[in-house]
Amino acid sequence: MRAIVLLLGAMLGACSAPIFYDYTKEPDPRRHEFIIGASDSLRITVWKNPELSTEARVRPDGTITMPLLGDVQAAGRTPTQLRNEITARLKAFVKDDGAAVSIAVTDVSSYRFTVSGNVEHGGMFNSRYYLTVTEAIAMAGGINRFAAPQKMVIVRSDRPGATRRIPIDFNRISAGEHSEENLVLMSGDTLFVP
Repeated sequence: MRAIVLLLGAMLGACSAPIFYDYTKEPDPRRHEFIIGASDSLRITVWKNPELSTEARVRPDGTITMPLLGDVQAAGRTPTQLRNEITARLKAFVKDDGAAVSIAVTDVSSYRFTVSGNVEHGGMFNSRYYLTVTEAIAMAGGINRFAAPQKMVIVRSDRPGATRRIPIDFNRISAGEHSEENLVLMSGDTLFVP
């Protein structure tokens, strides 16, 4: 009987400890309008005013330059927010209804994240579409034999100087359990595999 109790204890000790984290509070960028970032390319079209239309790449300081307006802050805004600001500022120069503006994101280069630790090919990655934890691990070549996949963590910065650690048990995700842990990585996230 004692051997059975020891065996059960060893088996339970080998299992992953339960994670108490509310994953439903984490944002899913696929459900919201895209947020423009540095290095993204934009096509700005001003209806009936081709001389005011332009194509621009967002500079590292987050701005673009437009005819008449000069520098405009683009990074950290959605295309709708940027369109509204440009439209409002153009009204000082375009008196008729010709200030209808459209914004097209023609190239996404700002979505970057880091995968580090015990993976085959760690580093900074970028993608043209949002990736989940499992997709990011696959992009990094998978975990290596030294990894402790049940102790992964996403380090996420909500604002400058404020970071959070989100626990991820990759074993449970791989087993088809707890799909809520297979979060979509946000730009700037670090996925660490101890």
